[in-house]
Amino acid sequence: MTTLKYIAHYPEQIQTQAGLLISQGRLGAYLENKYPDLHQIQSDKALYQYVTELKNQYMRKSSPLSQVSYDSKLQIVKHALGLHTYQSRVQGNKLKAHNSIKVAALFKSAPPEFLRMIVVHELAHFREKEHNKAFYQLCCHMEPDYHQFELDTRLWLHWREQ
Repeated sequence: MTTLKYIAHYPEQIQTQAGLLISQGRLGAYLENKYPDLHQIQSDKALYQYVTELKNQYMRKSSPLSQVSYDSKLQIVKHALGLHTYQSRVQGNKLKAHNSIKVAALFKSAPPEFLRMIVVHELAHFREKEHNKAFYQLCCHMEPDYHQFELDTRLWLHWREQ
């Protein structure tokens, strides 16, 4: 069976089902049937607006976004699909925060659910820096199907590599 690096930490039952789909050549059809549409957010400006709308809907009191962009080198260099950076700066007697989000460019050609999952994940880092229980609760608050979308995104990554 193929090494399933993106879902290696998932239960064996899920890995077995995924391996079966891959070995039978049905993973692509499964994903295309489940997620037939692609999103239309192609520019950094459109991505910034999309992320800002989500942030304002669920995290109004959080620090403002400084920058949001697609990054073509993100998956190769950082081994990540999204990246949240945070800097605090002292300006006079105030503490200013600089939050930026980068999303791997491969998500330009992804279903909208996968882009939303990545954005929700990175936004959750505004409040919770670690991947702990509170972090995943916040992700599920912003996107109730977060865990399913994360699994399907990982399967989509396997399919893209084939």
